[in-house]
Amino acid sequence: MSFVFTPPPIASVPVVGKAERFPVHRIYCVGRNYEEHAKEMGFTGREPPFFFLKPADAIVAVEAGQTGTIPYPSLTKNLHHEIELVVAIGTGGKNILAVDAHKHIYGYAVGLDMTRRDLQTEMKKQGRPWCIGKAYDQSAPIGPITPAAQAGDVSHAGIYVQVGGVDRQRSNVSKLIWNIAETIEHLSTAWELQPGDLIYTGTPEGVAAVVSGDTMVGGVDGLGTLTVKVA
Repeated sequence: MSFVFTPPPIASVPVVGKAERFPVHRIYCVGRNYEEHAKEMGFTGREPPFFFLKPADAIVAVEAGQTGTIPYPSLTKNLHHEIELVVAIGTGGKNILAVDAHKHIYGYAVGLDMTRRDLQTEMKKQGRPWCIGKAYDQSAPIGPITPAAQAGDVSHAGIYVQVGGVDRQRSNVSKLIWNIAETIEHLSTAWELQPGDLIYTGTPEGVAAVVSGDTMVGGVDGLGTLTVKVA
């Protein structure tokens, strides 16, 4: 097969203990999936889950023990961090039942859903899609994927992010409104999940702005840390 220009390389993420990398198909994100974060964004209650997407090439894959770098993006004056547990899908499927969700999970990682909050807020006010606030270039930093068998009980893991050594977000994955299995069940009714899909499962309360020069250090118990500097 030939192309009119050379295709870009496939976005991929390192895997703990393996030379092979995890190729990224799609990035799904769950909105407002921690109650306290929903409240800080002006919402309450257990609303039905909703999803948005980021392009696969928004990934910024950071090797274990390294510091990744992202640019301060254009157009915004209010760049927010959102620390998240990321689920990596290894076996695809549609209409997956929650009880079977674990069979489709390859592993887990620590991710940051970086958000141009001012742009997102303005689009919300206008009733327009807010891709410009969420799905921009280099908006999805992620650490290495830990295979599920090595990850421990992520459903009750602590999750946090610090900026300049000071806690910004700190919670527990058990506080997800829609847990991992339920999220996969809902998501797979709308899209047929594929190997290589990543699911950013939502962020706890404490989202806040970062500026050029800030370094974010985030983690999920059992999955190591993700360190990212804003250039």
